[in-house]
Amino acid sequence: MAAEHRINAGFMPLFDSAVLVAAKEIGFALREGIDLTLNRETSWANIRDRIAIGHFDLAHMLGPMPIACNLGLTPLASDTVVPFSLGLGGNCVTVSNAVWVGMAAHGAQPDLDPARAGKALGALIRERANGGGDPLRFAVVHPHSGHNYELRYWLAACGIDPSREIEIVIVPPPFMADALAAGRIDGYCVGEPWNSASVVTGTGHVATVKAAIWKTSPEKVVGVRMAWAEREPDALSALLRALHHAARWCQDPANRDELAALMAQPAFLGLAPALQMPILSGHLALGGGAELSVGDFFLPFNKAANFPWKSHALWFYTQMVRWGHVAHTPENLAIARDCYRPDLYRSALKPLGVALPGANAKVEGALKSATPVGSAGASLVLGPDGFFDGQIFDPDEIDAYIAGQKLARAEV
Repeated sequence: MAAEHRINAGFMPLFDSAVLVAAKEIGFALREGIDLTLNRETSWANIRDRIAIGHFDLAHMLGPMPIACNLGLTPLASDTVVPFSLGLGGNCVTVSNAVWVGMAAHGAQPDLDPARAGKALGALIRERANGGGDPLRFAVVHPHSGHNYELRYWLAACGIDPSREIEIVIVPPPFMADALAAGRIDGYCVGEPWNSASVVTGTGHVATVKAAIWKTSPEKVVGVRMAWAEREPDALSALLRALHHAARWCQDPANRDELAALMAQPAFLGLAPALQMPILSGHLALGGGAELSVGDFFLPFNKAANFPWKSHALWFYTQMVRWGHVAHTPENLAIARDCYRPDLYRSALKPLGVALPGANAKVEGALKSATPVGSAGASLVLGPDGFFDGQIFDPDEIDAYIAGQKLARAEV
């Protein structure tokens, strides 16, 4: 089939780029008339800058990054929209063996319980401070990343002030395991397979996971240059259909071995298939011989994983406000709300007759179990989507939510 559209995309070597990779390599893009070129990058800053200057039409991006771009928080201003999510979950918080030993002495267990792990980490941090030790140094992949915000959310909910009691630095995902092994950092929050990489080499221990901090929570997205989206609406719709089929293929357990072999190629992850099985199966080696299976650890398709919920964008916005990245104003709120584009998703996929949520936003944290919901097309199941501390985020009550978070931070 001759390609009608040529699309240039950037991605980072993380497993949650798999939907883009499968769209290209398994042939879903070509079936939709797309010649898709994938460019592997080394840092999220490069992704951010290259999409801003037009090197890429779209890219594998951190969920909050397009919002930050539109809010003017990046060095090169760019208007970016999000018409597709690449999956839910997939991150872990990994600590050095020495930190894990200290946490275990204060009650941490190899059970990934965020509350227990956070309490133990807080006790270790205070013990170190009382003994005159340096603050622990944790790495995240980018200031405007789900990793930064979920790490901070977890710590703050456990009584730790992430702005004062630890140091947070930026390290590109592929360098996390090496930085931990070299003693340059004490822990990190990153997507797979870079947590398993530390466990396999015996230098790190997984303390908790994103899927436990906030169940079925947003992570990477497809960020699209708005100018390109407006100029090439047919190409964008075709791509979204290709990504839909690719995501469904990635979710199917029957394709795990083929997908792992594909992602193991040097052009993509360049890591052995065995290192990818934890994110595919949800069965994690935690370190020290401990293993645990995590439900919904990473979802590339199920439970509306690809729908760009405005409530996800708005939660990211509340964290930007909480940690001083942006002022809370009606204008900024509108920019964040308009960044995620479920209308583009619906327009592209409606002809396929697939399940489409009837709403653009939902109350986050309200679903305690998997819940069938009304949708256009086939039936749709959402959730559970609870926060580990029991909090609820209602996108219609943003002012109250932000005020409540400020109060919690003051108490910390």
